[in-house]
Amino acid sequence: MSRRRFLTTSTGVAAAATAGGLLSGCAGSVSSGDSGGKTTLTIMSSGTELGTVAEIKQAEKTLGMTLKVVKYDLTRLTAMLTSGSAPDIVRAEGSDAPYLASHSVAQDLDDYFAKSTVLKAADLDPVNDIWRWDGKKQGSGPRYGMVKDFSQNYTLWYNTALFDAADEPYLSETVPLTYDQLFDVGKRLGASGKKSKAYGLSVGGTFETFMIMTTQAGGQLFNDDYSEVDFTGAAAKSALAWYIDVAKSRITPSLAYPDPNGWDWPTFQAGRMAITAQGYWFGGQIVTDEKIAATARFAPAPQLGSKRMSTCYTGTGLWMPKAGKNKDAAWQAMEYFLGGAPAKKRAETGSGLPALKSLRPLLPKTKGFQKEAYAVQSKELEYFSVLPFTPYIRMDAMNAVIYQLTPGAIKGSTSVTKLADQLNEGINKQLANGKKLIK
Repeated sequence: MSRRRFLTTSTGVAAAATAGGLLSGCAGSVSSGDSGGKTTLTIMSSGTELGTVAEIKQAEKTLGMTLKVVKYDLTRLTAMLTSGSAPDIVRAEGSDAPYLASHSVAQDLDDYFAKSTVLKAADLDPVNDIWRWDGKKQGSGPRYGMVKDFSQNYTLWYNTALFDAADEPYLSETVPLTYDQLFDVGKRLGASGKKSKAYGLSVGGTFETFMIMTTQAGGQLFNDDYSEVDFTGAAAKSALAWYIDVAKSRITPSLAYPDPNGWDWPTFQAGRMAITAQGYWFGGQIVTDEKIAATARFAPAPQLGSKRMSTCYTGTGLWMPKAGKNKDAAWQAMEYFLGGAPAKKRAETGSGLPALKSLRPLLPKTKGFQKEAYAVQSKELEYFSVLPFTPYIRMDAMNAVIYQLTPGAIKGSTSVTKLADQLNEGINKQLANGKKLIK
């Protein structure tokens, strides 16, 4: 696959229409190589997920390298790959691993793992298998990246102050709610309508959401070779119908009526969100505010159907482009960020479950909410699973179609049956186009 076509098959309808005009020299100011005898690495990440400015400077001192950290942007990444100035390390969700490997963009890291004294294969949490691809399925074969930290994505954080105000019993620490029960609790906790003072809950409306719910209900969205999806099955339609009903009630931010804050933390921190399906890592935010920490509690992931599952569908981590010019130095930086001081700090603050088993004892248990969350999380791991993804397009492409079509159903102009047909048509067209590009 030509790197120039990487963007076109990655971001869906909008990107396909604009990619041709976005590939000209966007990365001219970014370079990798040696500068004054010191290696310079370009790392593409999101926000401060690898550290603050001060922590990056400490990383430079420890590694003896210059680190240029640039904001993750798919258009810019594509331009860098196309122009021959590929970054040395890139962040991505593990769901993209099959795509990156199948399109010969990501470096096979097996040799590096075999020699590493920091990131030992025997110490890798099983979640890291999300970054493996054997040419046909995810979870086996060479490793093309490594998880930074992870959560079972739909475990719930909730605000006991809002539960108390509504005279609502706290959620069980061991028995998960059904999705219907979650909806009922959310309705009692959040006034519906445009003038709602607080959201009763917050759930995503993404492909990952529907894949999790469909699988719990005994169905599947993908066919056997991941070349098509089907939203018209009974389990998939029940998942779509549930989300549309919840979104219509306005007790949750949605694709049609988003939270003005952009994401859950500011709203949850302000005491205006009763429940959020954010996963264990959200505790790293909660610990920064003593007031909200005093009222925050953790609960198992909700279930649709009899098959209890608590999945990780992201597994956000780091990968190394094949076209990178400083692979050995890049691996040293990956060892530092994924197994060194930054990884230990993330574990100690509860900013996700560590990707190394040896770091699990560092998870925080000092504060009351941390101790309780750790207990819930420890039991939840029994139901852990990773859902495999397609090699033909990236998750962004799936969600581009969902984001375009779902608001019509939420606002009442599209039935769930019609939405299912539209999603099939839009996503399967992209999957078919993507499949043609893999030789």
